[in-house]
Amino acid sequence: MQGPFSTRRGAGLYLLAWLLLAIVFAGLIVAATGAAWTNGLLFAVPVTLVYACATGFSSYYLCRAYPLGERSAISVLLVFFVASLFAGLLWTMLCAGWNSACESLGLLWAGVPMTAPLQAMIVGLGVILYAMAAVAHYLALEFQRARAAERRGLEAALMAQDAELRMLRTQIDPHFLFNSLNSISALTSIDPARARDMTLRLADFFRHSLGLEANRKVTLEAEVTLVMHFIAIEKVRFGARLNVEQAIDAGALDCLLPPMILQPLVENAVKHGIANLTGGGTIRIAAQRAGSVLKIVVENDIDDDPPVAGKGIGLANVRQRLAVAYGHEAGIHWTREARLFRVALSLPALTKELEPSCAS
Repeated sequence: MQGPFSTRRGAGLYLLAWLLLAIVFAGLIVAATGAAWTNGLLFAVPVTLVYACATGFSSYYLCRAYPLGERSAISVLLVFFVASLFAGLLWTMLCAGWNSACESLGLLWAGVPMTAPLQAMIVGLGVILYAMAAVAHYLALEFQRARAAERRGLEAALMAQDAELRMLRTQIDPHFLFNSLNSISALTSIDPARARDMTLRLADFFRHSLGLEANRKVTLEAEVTLVMHFIAIEKVRFGARLNVEQAIDAGALDCLLPPMILQPLVENAVKHGIANLTGGGTIRIAAQRAGSVLKIVVENDIDDDPPVAGKGIGLANVRQRLAVAYGHEAGIHWTREARLFRVALSLPALTKELEPSCAS
């Protein structure tokens, strides 16, 4: 059911408002005719509640048929003027019929003198109440439209955010795959066994990563496990030249973060750091939870000479993904020291328990 009785709560509030109007109407009758309050209430309450139901549905469907933004103001005013005048006349006839019925049944205690001034007052009051009902319905319909537009806007924003996250995520896999295939190609001619081992590890890495959705978050523990799969691939090529150190607090392991957010950082550390060092070097991964903030640091040894600047796909991708997922609540900063390159991430420390209410 639509209109004022679409919900029980709405119907209750609507009838309560009209009951208060019926008491006011009874007071006007008492003041105009000198009738007793009992007579005024027994006369006004039934006819007012009947008029409330008829007016509610009539004005509601007229408001739906004549939306403010699609019809001219003159046509809307003319339609509602005629409708309210017609409703006021019908209500006056209803009041007169109810009064006559009470008198014919011998219920003289419920009747009131139906004078000409009283009838004119009922017509005018009926017109005003009908107009008030129409205004209330217009306000309710506009509120519903505003909420629907807001909901559509939020849905569109979420869909756009999801699409952007997926687009950014899809940049990672080809970038990583391209670098890995280059490494396998280089090993094929000098060490076929290691090239085969690296191929198998690469397949294992992608088997684990393909199940991760771009708009879903994983725990830091799962993300570090995936990073170690990547390290295992690279160790086939670098051997003892590639070392990894971890300093991850136990309280940070359950924190959630976008999947494969650390892999491009570690990949950069290998490609632009360890690969340029003759004696190899170390990649250090540290994480700690500081209140509501998760702090992650990835640093690696580098050569004294600055490397040739690349396109910066990894760092730019991570920055964009954090911005889309968390807005201004997350950030990434990198610094270069004498023989060290450090990337620091800060993002909200969300856990599985907080994800439904805080997910971005």
